[in-house]
Amino acid sequence: MVVTVDITEKPKLNDPILLEGLTGIGCVANIAALHLIVELKAKRFAQICSSSFQDFAVTTQNGSVRSPINELYYVKREDGNRDLIIWYGNTQALSILGQYELCGKVLKLVQELGCNYVISIGGFKKDEAQPVPGIYSTATDLDTMKTVLDLGTKVMVGNVFGIAGISIGLAKLYNMKGFSLLVDTPSMDPDVNAARYAILTLSKFLNLKVNLDNIEQTGNEIKYLLELIGLIRSPSEEKKKEEQQLRWFI
Repeated sequence: MVVTVDITEKPKLNDPILLEGLTGIGCVANIAALHLIVELKAKRFAQICSSSFQDFAVTTQNGSVRSPINELYYVKREDGNRDLIIWYGNTQALSILGQYELCGKVLKLVQELGCNYVISIGGFKKDEAQPVPGIYSTATDLDTMKTVLDLGTKVMVGNVFGIAGISIGLAKLYNMKGFSLLVDTPSMDPDVNAARYAILTLSKFLNLKVNLDNIEQTGNEIKYLLELIGLIRSPSEEKKKEEQQLRWFI
């Protein structure tokens, strides 16, 4: 496997915290990460490609190309609080080895920038949507767990799959601390409400002020981008698939 990183800038940051926001259940992390990037005017400083990403690129109507990719952004905070590194991308790796290689590469890179704290975001699949979704967490150590429980989360019991889980597990091996936030979501479709509550919880911990007025627009943009690369289907594609399946019964 190969993971390559194109670094355009090595920012000097104040004790930064890494926020992981890759696509996953309900696109909770993806929506939250993109919204933070836009609202906090984050600057991209690295692009990451992996041989374990999907093996295709998608052309758009104007002829440009979108490829599976991960990106790192930074936010320098003028209020004296810790700076942020946001890990955003339209894909995770497709294999177990690829996931560990990708996560290890990112953790090593951000550690070189002075980062010793990781927060991962994800969705927790539930059967029904709730107006106020539950938020669950796990952490690298008991002291950090107590901190995140004080934010109003509940203890996550079970498995945390994908980068949301691996990043916290590997962080401990890198002598870093951190926790995960997993928000109730009823489906794989982009869940703006779950992302909103993820940001609200993050804001308590990070002492952030984030405008959430345009988060619906962020959710629509994530949906469009993921439809482009085929990770989710548009309603017309779903109907077409159903019609194709029905033909077997004619």
